[in-house]
Amino acid sequence: MAVDIYVQCINPITGEIFKCISVTEYAFKMQWVKPAGTQHGALPHIHINQDEIFYVNKGEVKVLIDGREQVAGPGEKIIIGKGKTHVIVNTSDELDITLECRPALDQEKLMQCFEGLMQDGYTNENGYPDMRMMGYFMKKMRCQSITIPKGVTLKKFKRMLHKYYFLGMAKGWNKLYKQYTT
Repeated sequence: MAVDIYVQCINPITGEIFKCISVTEYAFKMQWVKPAGTQHGALPHIHINQDEIFYVNKGEVKVLIDGREQVAGPGEKIIIGKGKTHVIVNTSDELDITLECRPALDQEKLMQCFEGLMQDGYTNENGYPDMRMMGYFMKKMRCQSITIPKGVTLKKFKRMLHKYYFLGMAKGWNKLYKQYTT
């Protein structure tokens, strides 16, 4: 059975909570709660084909967008255009945001893989899902919701995905992909 992203998923290492709110062709919306006392969050990255919007429900979010800090509190939002390098540089206070990706593309399937890896313990000591496995899943699904790490070119990233795809084929990760997404 596929991972149900509408059911709350808790990162066992960081305590972060993820839960899908809605998916349409225009937008993918999810809730992300970062508990107080943790500095965890996404690494600096770029969304190639999507805009991202953070709506703050609780706390204060600080985001560096192409090196410039933007801050938003409850009831406010921060819009990050596609192609912009960004990272949350929040304090250790609790943060509850609604994250929206536009257009939705295949974000739903990508989150199924992300949450499946967390639930099955395929994370590193910092709570990040195994990036090789995520790379395999992205290549397998011909991912359009491409998110690349800061400092990595799209060409290099695609070569990495190709490498991870062959590694995943050899390791039998297709079973997990089917388990998470069908």
